[in-house]
Amino acid sequence: MAKQARALQTRRSIVEAAASVFAEYGYERAATSEILRRANVTKGAMYFHFPSKESLAQAIMDEQTGLVSVMPGLSPLQSIIDITHQFAHVLRHDALARAGTRLSIEGVFFNGTHPWGDWFDLTTRLLAEGQEQGEVLPQVEPRETAEFVVATFTGVQLVSEAINRRADLRGRVAVMWRHILPSIAHPATIARLRPEGVTDPATATARDDARAEAEAEVGAGAGVG
Repeated sequence: MAKQARALQTRRSIVEAAASVFAEYGYERAATSEILRRANVTKGAMYFHFPSKESLAQAIMDEQTGLVSVMPGLSPLQSIIDITHQFAHVLRHDALARAGTRLSIEGVFFNGTHPWGDWFDLTTRLLAEGQEQGEVLPQVEPRETAEFVVATFTGVQLVSEAINRRADLRGRVAVMWRHILPSIAHPATIARLRPEGVTDPATATARDDARAEAEAEVGAGAGVG
């Protein structure tokens, strides 16, 4: 239905506008009036989709892990490496990623949900798979290491942001992995891993965007019938 498609577009506009405001100002200084101005919607339209600024911020944090994906055909450890490069890319090019990261760093917790939980869970799962496949050293504790990797990446991207607005982030992430891999991966595995990533993060995220758009169009078409 056309009405449903408009509602989805309105919601998308609100989320994108809010992301740009949260990324620029943070949670406390983000003004609802500025979000409305950038989204070009009424207050009633915004509150129809999001009853509070808190719910809007939560929606952004919920969406940020969807900005990256595990690429098929990669080993578990290479998948983790490439995910960090994908996210490094979207931090430079997508306000939603910057907003979600800033909200998480600011400690914006809602309903007791930890903002880093999805990242911890995904990295833990891949490390455990790597251990089963003989990539990851047996003494490595997957959850502990996952939290360390996420924390290290967060620090690296913050330094890159402060120095040159993340222009050198991809190189810094590769350096990060050159330091981490010797402590978690079997020596034979390190020789075939690429700290700079295997896939082009710009291509990977563009593919994900195209797939999301196609799925949205299919959903809208189904509603019309």
